[in-house]
Amino acid sequence: MKVTLVLVVTFLGLAAPAQAKLVPQRGMAGVQLGMSQTQVRGVLGKPLAVLRRDNEFGPFTEYRYPFLLRIVFQGEERVTAIETRGRKERTARGAGVGSSRSELRRAVPGLRCEGGPGGHCFLGAFLPGRRVTDFSLRNGRVSRVVVGFVID
Repeated sequence: MKVTLVLVVTFLGLAAPAQAKLVPQRGMAGVQLGMSQTQVRGVLGKPLAVLRRDNEFGPFTEYRYPFLLRIVFQGEERVTAIETRGRKERTARGAGVGSSRSELRRAVPGLRCEGGPGGHCFLGAFLPGRRVTDFSLRNGRVSRVVVGFVID
């Protein structure tokens, strides 16, 4: 009986985090902010596309994966942003692309929202070096989610 209970508790302990694919302020799809390119490939495999570009902050690499998932390495070494426009990534309470503003507010404690149906809701502070989780809204529903570091 004790062995069965231990196995059930262990199984439940492993199952719960797997449901929370979008973890505000940390990451999504098993990728966390700060991971290396090698670590991301270890989690998600080979990207569909790899883009190398420059912007006002310097060189960056972007990995593109199925389900409208993008991983950005500003400075090319560590994950600085993870973005999705797909409906696959959800918080532990089921919020993500397609959620209404009210569903999002119920599912993500501490969320602040600005603007009308085309505004956004976010966690964190838009200050250099800080983590932010930003839920962009279009017509009152989440259209994009970004978990990342503020660069400027």
